[in-house]
Amino acid sequence: MKTKQKTTRILFADDHQIVREGLSRLIDKEDGLEIVAEAENGLEAVRLAAELSPDLTILDLRMPVMDGAAAAMKILESRPSAKVLLLTSFATAGEVKTALDGGVLGAVVKDSSSDTIIRAIRATAGGEKFISPEIAATIAEQRLAPNLSERQKDILRLVAKGFNNDEIAARIGITRHGVKAHLAIAFERLGASSRAEAATLAMSLDII
Repeated sequence: MKTKQKTTRILFADDHQIVREGLSRLIDKEDGLEIVAEAENGLEAVRLAAELSPDLTILDLRMPVMDGAAAAMKILESRPSAKVLLLTSFATAGEVKTALDGGVLGAVVKDSSSDTIIRAIRATAGGEKFISPEIAATIAEQRLAPNLSERQKDILRLVAKGFNNDEIAARIGITRHGVKAHLAIAFERLGASSRAEAATLAMSLDII
């Protein structure tokens, strides 16, 4: 007698309806996979994950209200055994690496082939790690500490301590615009998109 395959219950969060519909159509064709709930932002995903305890939560990295990385951390804080897969539209590295270090099992680029996305879903649902080659390559590149000036390192240390640009400018004796210019260079070299991400990456790479 054939054993019935256990259905993997999936929560999917993305702020674009067309993306949610596309993944739903893809999963509908697959045996043993079912989307049981959808969310339009990270905060809603956190709430639904707490209510439904899905087997796998798929989170778009860029969402309003709360982004996918932050939502993943909230979900894992309340349920450490939760399985989370990040979906991103570009081969980002900083936020994904932080999320992976925090317990997220995988990250896949949105424009990957259907087969790759399904493999990512099945792998992470089964407790395995899965990272798109593009993202893995970017993370590997950024493991080589980027070259930052001492001034940029000083600014990032103050960012990490919670100081704003005006406070940093006053402390190190340059203009607010000078602080912003140094941060822009640090963002580019670290592959970061925010002050918090830049400071976190710099600390993780032992730059500051």
